[in-house]
Amino acid sequence: MKLSVLEHSHVNEGRSVKMTLDETVSLAQETERMGYHRFWVSEHHGSEALASSSPEILIAHIAAHTSSIRVGSGGIMLPHYSAYKVAENFKLLEALHPGRIDVGLGRAPGGAQIATLALQEHKRMDNDFYPQQIVDLYHYLRDINPAKHRFPGLRAFPQTDEMPELWLLGSSEGTASIAAQLGTPYAFAQFFGATGDEALQHYHAYFQPSSYCSEPKALAAVMAICADTEEEARELARSNELFFLSLLTGRELGFMPSVKTASEYPYTAAELQAIEQMRTRRFIGTPGQVKEALKRYADRMHLDELMIVSHIHDFEKRVRSFRYIAEAFDI
Repeated sequence: MKLSVLEHSHVNEGRSVKMTLDETVSLAQETERMGYHRFWVSEHHGSEALASSSPEILIAHIAAHTSSIRVGSGGIMLPHYSAYKVAENFKLLEALHPGRIDVGLGRAPGGAQIATLALQEHKRMDNDFYPQQIVDLYHYLRDINPAKHRFPGLRAFPQTDEMPELWLLGSSEGTASIAAQLGTPYAFAQFFGATGDEALQHYHAYFQPSSYCSEPKALAAVMAICADTEEEARELARSNELFFLSLLTGRELGFMPSVKTASEYPYTAAELQAIEQMRTRRFIGTPGQVKEALKRYADRMHLDELMIVSHIHDFEKRVRSFRYIAEAFDI
């Protein structure tokens, strides 16, 4: 089982943005030493609570401060951008850090509607164009220019010996269908709340081999929090539960709350019910409990890689959670 990391660079209550980004780099270094395979950073816009608004810049910084772990985007929200420019960005990253760069793509807005309008000002706003963008990006990365291309003869530079790994990210059957049709790897965002049964089953059932991928290649990003006792792990999870609750109710907090803040919050009965529902989709407990639950999920979904999301307010306890999971799987 390969284990990887998805990092959102939450600005924790009581921390500055600089401290947050320093901790992101430290987490990449620590998880590299633990044996994690990839370290992806997300893209979010217009959110005070999330410091990762430009994954390309953060990828370059992290890759420069690590030596072996793959670093990539989870993901680039491609409808906002030119496929050609994204290709240039990631070919440059690949040239700087050969064999270590992943480009994960998404089609979600990554922020509120007003941020999307600003990002796409004077641009064609059409998600139906997304599959063509993926094909264009793949061709630019592979230095392929079909004869009937809209921009004949156009190439993306710098020239590289290899191309970054390209992944499609999604939380529904829609993106799974696109990944299957195009023959790309697929990363499912299980931590959003869905189990992934339909999406991952569809991807495996309808996958079409391509020049990029000869057989299905899938991973799932899962919320996992690990501690010495189940009670402590559930206590640490309170911060994340309140933060996600604020997203669900349209009252996003400007920070990742501390356990104390989350414990003292005046939850309504409906909010407590929503949190209980969240817990059924998460992997929280001791190293043994988390390992067994993750292994059952991976076996059921036919996965050989899991990407761990672990939103814990206390950085040292967050690092410890990743270490416990790594040790449990003996990576």
